[in-house]
Amino acid sequence: MSYRPYSYKMVSHWENGVSLPPVEQFLLLCELYKVRDIQGTFRGVNTEFRGMTKLNILGRSRVEEYISLLFENHLFIEPECVCAEYLRKYIRLYDIPVAAGVGSYLDNETHEDFEVDNTVPPDADFAVKVSGDSMEPRFIDGQIIFIKEQQTLNIGDIGVFGLNGDSFVKKLGECELISLNPLYKPIRIHEFDSIHIFGKVIG
Repeated sequence: MSYRPYSYKMVSHWENGVSLPPVEQFLLLCELYKVRDIQGTFRGVNTEFRGMTKLNILGRSRVEEYISLLFENHLFIEPECVCAEYLRKYIRLYDIPVAAGVGSYLDNETHEDFEVDNTVPPDADFAVKVSGDSMEPRFIDGQIIFIKEQQTLNIGDIGVFGLNGDSFVKKLGECELISLNPLYKPIRIHEFDSIHIFGKVIG
């Protein structure tokens, strides 16, 4: 195997973090400084137990400099493994429940930060509590449901709606909001009604 010569300028760039040497030069440097366990050394293992005691001060400093360079480049860093218990996500939980029955107004200002875990859909933007039984058996009174914020829905989607100042969780029908509980009649949407879609129920 042959190696092309490298200028002092290129070596200086390596030493100052401007660029990194090619793999073959890196391996030669490791051989020169007697770095036997390359993976262990450059993953931050205590170098005192990896033959570094055989290097003089200059040799150690060069290896430590190159280790620092590798740590600064994401290509050479193992992805961090963060335990799920330390990952925290908060979404808005509105104080006023949405109705599965008689409507109530969903006030955008009255909410708290609600901590969720990885069982909650990652694209959930906010949460609300269900009030009433008109969406049983899928949603029960007091249940927290999770909403993806969007302004349009397809027929058959279940969403959170504002209708004439009241808020509902219902299934969207043709010009009507439909309850899953057959005891409740659909709520008709008339021509001059004020209706707003807060989002789609996704969990």
